[in-house]
Amino acid sequence: MSLDIQCEQLSDARWTELLPLIQQYQVVRLDDCGLTEVRCKDIRSAIQANPALTELSLRTNELGDAGVGLVLQGLQNPTCKIQKLRWEGTACGDRPVLIPLMCLRPLLAPRLEYCNLTATSCEPLASVLRVKPDFKELVLSNNDFHEAGIHTLCQGLKDSACQLESLKLENCGITSANCKDLCDVVASKASLQELDLGSNKLGNTGIAALCSGLLLPSCRLRTLWLWDCDVTAEGCKDLCRVLRAKQSLKELSLAGNELKDEGAQLLCESLLEPGCQLESLWVKTCSLTAASCPHFCSVLTKNRSLFELQMSSNPLGDSGVVELCKALGYPDTVLRVLWLGDCDVTDSGCSSLATVLLANRSLRELDLSNNCMGDTGVLQLLESLKQPSCALQQLVLYDIYWTDEVEDQLRALEEERPSLRIIS
Repeated sequence: MSLDIQCEQLSDARWTELLPLIQQYQVVRLDDCGLTEVRCKDIRSAIQANPALTELSLRTNELGDAGVGLVLQGLQNPTCKIQKLRWEGTACGDRPVLIPLMCLRPLLAPRLEYCNLTATSCEPLASVLRVKPDFKELVLSNNDFHEAGIHTLCQGLKDSACQLESLKLENCGITSANCKDLCDVVASKASLQELDLGSNKLGNTGIAALCSGLLLPSCRLRTLWLWDCDVTAEGCKDLCRVLRAKQSLKELSLAGNELKDEGAQLLCESLLEPGCQLESLWVKTCSLTAASCPHFCSVLTKNRSLFELQMSSNPLGDSGVVELCKALGYPDTVLRVLWLGDCDVTDSGCSSLATVLLANRSLRELDLSNNCMGDTGVLQLLESLKQPSCALQQLVLYDIYWTDEVEDQLRALEEERPSLRIIS
């Protein structure tokens, strides 16, 4: 049975009428009903009184920190059987956020991203974390927790018996001081495989502290996202220690950091070490120039594990791309996905790429979006794509401009090769 009330500003009388129903139905949807903190005490009571309730939707309501805390108190009740909570915060616009919560059955994931939460919400969240040991994933990205809130959350995670596998804290106001707290979480959660700290101002000091936890023997992290975290080449030195020591680490994003060519060189040197088994590296928007490309060439020709390389939004130019193509032309390279969008590639660079497409048997996806090529460069690529020896399966050409004649050839090629996708 379900109770669906949407887009209705509930008066006191109407709310009094609905409360007994909320305590009976299995599915309750109260979307865009003008609910505020005042109603959350009743919602908490309804959760506690209704063991049949498995799905609750509270989208587009202004509950606030205090209201969130009250609802979380209801979720801590031992009789709570909720499996799905749709909880759209004001920061989401019209984007629904699906939140299977930490009070749920094993393998379900609590998602509280874009819920306009602050540090005030962290203590009730931590309390739930301590008493509900079943969840595997915690998504709290894009909330304004700041240093104090993150400290409280990390303490709750450290005290929890959960076997956490994924922790996502993008854009949460984390500071370098919180990295010790995060180290404690890493140390206490040998199950942790994914850690996303993007868009937090950790700095090199924070990275150094974090790496001390990542180097612990119990750490088996597989994915580490550190995009836009104020990391420079100095911070790369600590990360390189992790790369060389942790064969479990497979994915690393450092996009949006000022690594420059010095940082790229340090990373590439680590990728050549036998202890490094990284499969995906993102260095988009890292102020890399053509001078970094010889180091990446060494990786492409010698490393047998790196399958994905994101280098977009770096001014590599044709000279850098030509250098990369020298390595990609080797017969035993293993790279499958390469992003070179917005890298100042012109028709001249396309000539080298077209040659590589005929020689390389591993590359499956190539992104050349927002580069300076025209008809001449695109036609060179098309000629290679027409050949049976070309193994590429996807070519991305967003924000590239060509004539109608070239457009006709692109569409004809897609019909000839159904396995090939040209995205423009």
